[in-house]
Amino acid sequence: MKLTTIRQSVLLGLYGSAALALAPAAFAQNATGTVALDNNVQTVNIVGSRRVGNTSSTDTPVPVDYIPLTKAAEQSGQFDLAQTLANISPSFNSTRQTGADGADLIDSAALRGLGSDQTLVLVNGKRRHTTALVNLFGARNRGNTGTDMNALPTLAIKDVQVLRDGAAAQYGSDAIAGVLDIELRKDLGCEAVAGFGEYSKHDGKNWLASAYCGVAVADGVLGITGEYYDRGRSNRSDPGSLRIIGDTKSKNETVYVNGEFPVGPGKLYLTAGAQTRDASSAAWARGGIGSDDIPSRNSAAMYPGGFVPFINGDIDDRYGIIGYRTRIGEWASDFSQTYGYNRMRYNISHTLNASIANLDLINGGKGVSPSQFDAGGFSFRQLTSNADFSRFYDDVLGGLNAAFGFEYRKENYQIFAGEPGSYSDADGVGIGGNAGSQGFPGFQPGDAANRDRHSTAAYIDFEADIAPRTKLQAAARHEHYSDFGSTTTGKLAAAFKATDDVLLRASASTGFRAPSLQQVYFSSTFTDFVAGVPTDVVLAPNGGRVANAAGIPKLHEEKSKSYTLGTTWTPTKNVSVTADLYRIQIDNRIVLSGRFDADNYPALGAILQNLGVGQAQFFVNSVDTRTQGLDLTASHRTSLGGGKLNTYLAMNFSKTEVTGVHAPASLVGHEDVLLSERERLFIEQGGPRRKATLDFDYTLGQLETDFRIIHYGPQTLGTFDGPPVPDQYYKSKTSADLAFTWAFTEKTKLTVGGTNIFNVHPTQQNPDETDNGFKYESVQFGLNGAAYFARLSHKF
Repeated sequence: MKLTTIRQSVLLGLYGSAALALAPAAFAQNATGTVALDNNVQTVNIVGSRRVGNTSSTDTPVPVDYIPLTKAAEQSGQFDLAQTLANISPSFNSTRQTGADGADLIDSAALRGLGSDQTLVLVNGKRRHTTALVNLFGARNRGNTGTDMNALPTLAIKDVQVLRDGAAAQYGSDAIAGVLDIELRKDLGCEAVAGFGEYSKHDGKNWLASAYCGVAVADGVLGITGEYYDRGRSNRSDPGSLRIIGDTKSKNETVYVNGEFPVGPGKLYLTAGAQTRDASSAAWARGGIGSDDIPSRNSAAMYPGGFVPFINGDIDDRYGIIGYRTRIGEWASDFSQTYGYNRMRYNISHTLNASIANLDLINGGKGVSPSQFDAGGFSFRQLTSNADFSRFYDDVLGGLNAAFGFEYRKENYQIFAGEPGSYSDADGVGIGGNAGSQGFPGFQPGDAANRDRHSTAAYIDFEADIAPRTKLQAAARHEHYSDFGSTTTGKLAAAFKATDDVLLRASASTGFRAPSLQQVYFSSTFTDFVAGVPTDVVLAPNGGRVANAAGIPKLHEEKSKSYTLGTTWTPTKNVSVTADLYRIQIDNRIVLSGRFDADNYPALGAILQNLGVGQAQFFVNSVDTRTQGLDLTASHRTSLGGGKLNTYLAMNFSKTEVTGVHAPASLVGHEDVLLSERERLFIEQGGPRRKATLDFDYTLGQLETDFRIIHYGPQTLGTFDGPPVPDQYYKSKTSADLAFTWAFTEKTKLTVGGTNIFNVHPTQQNPDETDNGFKYESVQFGLNGAAYFARLSHKF
């Protein structure tokens, strides 16, 4: 492909440059891995390849989606990164939860239907930290930790590359399902974006103000982004209900800087970012006078008509990279230090401690307690040191790139106890009111933790043109963790250009995911509602008294085997088609067990009684799964009626199955509790098994029209009691987005439009059998319905 053609295809843009993003073969970079923008030559780094100078995403032996984000930041109806990507990439899933406690406050993301902690997220090629939160409720990512995609402002992002292949041998733990590499901007110039949106019910109001400015500093460029995002609460509960079901209330204040500067013989680069988020999720409602919640979970003196507690999360997220790239002899070298920190502190408001209120009543008072409590929280800190080396030998075979490197990572996880009133039992067990703040009981001193671990890794990576039309890639990685030992992984991939138009590619790899510190040490006693009935549950940490009594072994790594087989076809410069089959087998997957109690596990009965809880659950390596599927993309570009029409279609078919359940020796015979039918279905169908996006982007003069159709396949989720109670079956649904952009000038644009414009909702269910107690879960595209938005962007 000629460089002039490449320039045209890149500048065409489409929505999120989707023609390039989801079918890069048609509009890819040339063989040297560069594109021309305004006569400046820039190197394009492709995730999954360490080749010096790199190649195009078309030529890589594994599928890579390249998604420029500049246009989405200016014109999208979605104001955060997770929802933006979910509407562009079919293999990417992120669904806002409701009625899921802390999971309501952070949107986890995942690839190919696997868990959020099985997708590795990089920023500028460096590992990004996960959140401190463990998802315990909701239909998605139960028992997983994940990366908070929305801690990054979209205006700060140049592009996102999605490597749809196992890559643990290249990048380490978590890269089982694939890798997301987010590249931040450092271009000259300034722009600002203002946006407003709301649902058709006139709630969930979104306000966005974001600005980017790239300035010349010390012969380099420093990009600075600031963003304020205010998302209002929405409510889709039935008329007359106390419940609040919908989006959480959230205020995000974010600032990021990203730059690169010549220093000596090399370049110094840095990234620094921070976000504070004040978010509020509505918990289950407690009933008023005449209900069973008085006096156990409510006080007639405080909330005679019942109340909804609010789980408020104060979230602090920080990220930083500093590094230096230079050459040592013939070797390109890269030395970097990455820092990541995430903390969530719970403040429970519009609540009470029923035991305090009951004691007050017994002592002759009105029966009141404080209505707000500091419930404690948790934090996660990660420090990663990297040294990477790469060299290209043009005289070996048709060209050989050799790379090797080392990594040292240190992690810390803490749990902070709440104030005594958030967890205390003031009136004594069984006398009256339940202990702790309603909605979310605080972390107790016995839950408090401060745990560390470290890991070291070394890798080698080779990529060679073994023949004019054949490329081969091989990688191996060895890691040692201080808490569970060592693991070694490998990868082999190849690409063969069968004709000038057809590329065949395949890969095979082994992978692993280390148990997160959050999964190992999380400890909490909380209230869950099963078919509307409250139950106190202890989630016991690995190695603790309850877990040891139950015979739960020490957590160790998950291991995987991944295979891909695919092809790209580019019959003309305006048409591209790709297809990739994949299969991912995971052994000893870490899952959150079912609930054990005195009835299904009598040996635990006395221990649980002493703790004052009815049920206990644990994290355990106990499940084998197999995920297989197909990714398809097709894009077309043409002139029509004096304008330009860009069309793309992208589809993902994915099926996850539990292939084995391995109970620890002490739990043999309790497999149906360890992994119930309900929990199995959350693993297998927490995300839709198919998803497709069809987009038409038409530009005529100053007007651009974008119409997108998004199809979600059916899902089946379980019920609390299991058969013969019918499963929750969600029919396939199709939503549509429509946007119009008017370019006043080349620098100023106004976009107006709607998302889910036909107001589609999930299939209604029996509320007693859903996890959130509502008539449908937060599945597929969410539950809020149609929304409308406007964005104004201006470049200075």
